[in-house]
Formats: sequence, structure tokens, C-alpha cells
Amino acid sequence: MSEGALLLTAAAGGRGLALGAQLPALQVVAPLLGAILCAFLRKGVLAWAIASLVTWAMPVVALALLWQVQTAGAISYAMGGWAPPWGIEYRVDALTAFVLLLVSGAAALMMPFARKSVAGEVDGDKQAWFYTMFLLCLAGLLGITITGDAFNAFVFLEISSLSTYVMIALGRDRRALVAAYQYLIMGTIGATLYVLGVGLLYTLTGTLNLVDLGTRLDAIGMTPPVLAALSFLTVGISLKLALFPLHAWLPGAYAYAPSFVTAFLAATATKVAVYLLVRYLYSVFPLVRMLSEVPLFELLVALSIAGMLGASLVAVFQDNVKRLLAYSSVAQVGYIMLGVGLANEPGLTGALAHLMNHAVTKAALFLAVGAAYYRLCTVRELTTLRLSDLAGLGRQMPVTLGIFTLGGLSIIGVPGTAGFISKWYLALGALEHGWWWVVVAIMASSLIAVVYIGRVIEVAWFRPAATALAEAGRPNAAMYLSMAAFAALTVYLGFATEWSVGLAGRAARMLLELAP
Repeated sequence: MSEGALLLTAAAGGRGLALGAQLPALQVVAPLLGAILCAFLRKGVLAWAIASLVTWAMPVVALALLWQVQTAGAISYAMGGWAPPWGIEYRVDALTAFVLLLVSGAAALMMPFARKSVAGEVDGDKQAWFYTMFLLCLAGLLGITITGDAFNAFVFLEISSLSTYVMIALGRDRRALVAAYQYLIMGTIGATLYVLGVGLLYTLTGTLNLVDLGTRLDAIGMTPPVLAALSFLTVGISLKLALFPLHAWLPGAYAYAPSFVTAFLAATATKVAVYLLVRYLYSVFPLVRMLSEVPLFELLVALSIAGMLGASLVAVFQDNVKRLLAYSSVAQVGYIMLGVGLANEPGLTGALAHLMNHAVTKAALFLAVGAAYYRLCTVRELTTLRLSDLAGLGRQMPVTLGIFTLGGLSIIGVPGTAGFISKWYLALGALEHGWWWVVVAIMASSLIAVVYIGRVIEVAWFRPAATALAEAGRPNAAMYLSMAAFAALTVYLGFATEWSVGLAGRAARMLLELAP
């Protein structure tokens, strides 16, 4: 365990330990217990209430963990009294606390939106099961983030993935089943590659603890088996985070899942997968010492730029609004991985800050689309939302489309929005290497975003209304509350950057110091 770390050893039953010492376990156990309770219910509104209470408690736990890390150093929580590296360890450092806050905070802010949206898009007898799957997915994502054990991360990865497949399949569009099946196939391939990589590492080192792995691999060096393990892990996790060209599952999954699921996955799932890959590249494998031998970072930069430009171009030609935003997400993953590949402080800071900035921005966009769909589907039968369906909607739903417009400006990177801050740091990271052409690629992708976001804005605000909405249902105040919260964060994080760039910068410095 590193010097200055706070060791919290859980004795059998946890007797004699303060509640504050149990926070790492509570971060995962609470959603799991909530999922069990929801599974016994039959009424969707009761399941939503339990899911909301559990979800709203998680950011409180994450903030408490963040405060402990800031004041006392990294937290090492030994499960069952078995000290690491022999037992399973939950470990919280600056990066872990940052991602825990991101995932739990995004989920909590979305819960007011969920009640009406899920009731309108998921059959009544399946709603309790939906919230069961949601809490399982949340537990899995938080577990991936907090665990310090490579195999335990695989277990949580599968918990989150399997529950996600179910949530996607619960969409009323029949294509949701195809999208869920496609995601299942791709996710299974990614999980198989991941566990193969972990198996190789265990064979080589005899440990599954991530901190211990980094120490032992540094002594072994970049041998062919280590390189094979690195390859398996990188490709497997890249499938989960939808790095171009391994993104084929994402557009369908986002387009045909219920609106709440799309927003939740866009804000959290790919971000946690990025975190897992960053953890391996910077904390486990001694890559900084071997950049001349393994040009992995250069490959990540190339694939990221291809995703930024290619996915943005594909988004321009999409007619399905959620699919358009899904390809935009592939491009935004490219921005994040670009910063990871730059492997310097400003670039990595930009990448980690974009985890949060893109999460709040894309959540605002997808929730606005979900609110528009909620209103339009009360007028006519709709399974998907097309651009033509939005004609004139800006004048009839000005708040909803105003939030969408604000989120679109952040995706473009307009100054004063969260998206600009991330791109600024990524440009600084590229210029530190002297790679001016990377800055050109960032600007080009942003200009393409002007086109596809502009298409939606033009249809919604400047075309005559396609549907009379006088008698249509309206999103309720709770739905507007969730949308407004993410919209406010999109602006707030564009000016006050302590919660994004500040935390990301501390995490980036920690990772670069950890790298041997």
C-alpha cells in the first residue's frame, strides 16, 4: 500500500468500525440491496421510489469518500479482513473519487425524469424489473470504479452489462431487441478478451490486485506475454467504451433503448470503461518507460482522431435524432481517448475533465429528446423520433428545445460551455507535443458538429409545426427539473472548473506520478 494511504480493514461483520469506515462497501452494497427490494415489488411507482432513495444517497457517499481522499490520502478497504494483495481490495484515490461522483451524481439527477418517462415507454408490469436492472447496472458501474482487484472488475463489468442488455431490450420498438442482442454479442467478445488478459497477468505475476500488478509488471518488463495481456485488455475494454472502429453496438443501443436508459448510459457507462482502461494504462502497465517499444499511445491518438471526424460525419446524415446523438457520442469518446493518448498533463486533464463535461452535456441532450418524445407520442404512435417530428417544436416546447440548443453548443465547444474547456486542454496537450495537426482535427470535428447540431436546431426552431400539440401531454415539473439541472451544469462547468478541471488535474498528476 502506498505511503499516506488510509487503511480501512473490515473485520467480520464490520463490528467496532464507524460508519464512515464502511463507505467504500456501502457505495456498492446499497444499490444491490435496493435492486433486491425492487425485484419483490409489482408497482412501478414503488420501485421508482426505492430506486430514487438509493440513488440519491450515492452522491452523498461519493462526496464523503472524496473528502476523505482529499484530507487523508488514498483509501484501501480490505474486504472480509483479508489484507491486500491476498484479499479483495476496494481502493479510492483521486481518480476513483472523481468517477464515483460523476456516476452517482448523474444517476441521482436523472431520477426525477425517470418516473414519467419510464412509465410512458416501458410496459406497466415490467417497470419494477426495469428499476431492478437499473440499480444492478448502477452497482456494477460503481463496483468497476471502486474495486482494486482485476477479476472483481470483470465481475462488476458483467453485472452492469447484463442489466444493460435487459434495459435496452425493454424498449417498445422491436429493433430494441436486435440492438440489445448486438450489444450482447459485442459485449461478450469484449468481456472474453478482458478475462483472457487478466488470466495472462495472473499467470505471470500470481496476483490480481491492481497495485500489486503494477509493481510486479515493472520488474518483469515488456515480455511477449505481457504485451499479449496488454493487447487483450486494451481491445476488450475499447469494445466496452465504443472506441472507433469498435463502436458498432452503440448507435443501435442508444437509438432504440428507452429515453432514460439512453441518457443514463451516455452519461456513465462509457465513462466507467474509459476509467478502467486509464487505470490499466497508467497504473498497471509501465508504459511511460516503454513508449519506444510499444506505440500504443500513438495508435490511440490515430483511432481517436478517426472517430472524432468519421463519427461526426456519419452523424450529419442521420434522420433518427437519438442515432444522430449516438454517433456524436462516438466522436466524443474520440476526444476523451485523444487526451489519454497524448499522455501528458494537459492532455490527460482534458480527457478526464471531458468525462464529466460530456456526461452532463449529453445527459441534457438525451433528456431533452426524451421529453420531446414523451409529448409527441401522446399525439400519435411513435417508436423513434425523427428530425421531421421536431418541426416547429421549439415554439411549442421552448424550454426543452432551449436546453437541447444549449447542450448542442457545448458539443460544438462554444466558449462559456463545458465542452469548450475540455477541448482547450486537449489542444494544449497536443501543442505540448508540437502536434498542430491534432488541433486542426479538433477544430474540424467541432465544425462538423455545427452541421449536425444545426440541422436539429433549424428543424425545431425555424420550420412550421408538423403536429398540433394543443391537446398533447406535457413533461411534468420533475422531468424539467432533471433537464434544467444538467443544462445548468453545462454552463456552470464552463466557468467554474474546480469540479471538472480541478479534480481531473489532480487525478492526472497522480496517474503520471504513478507511471514508472
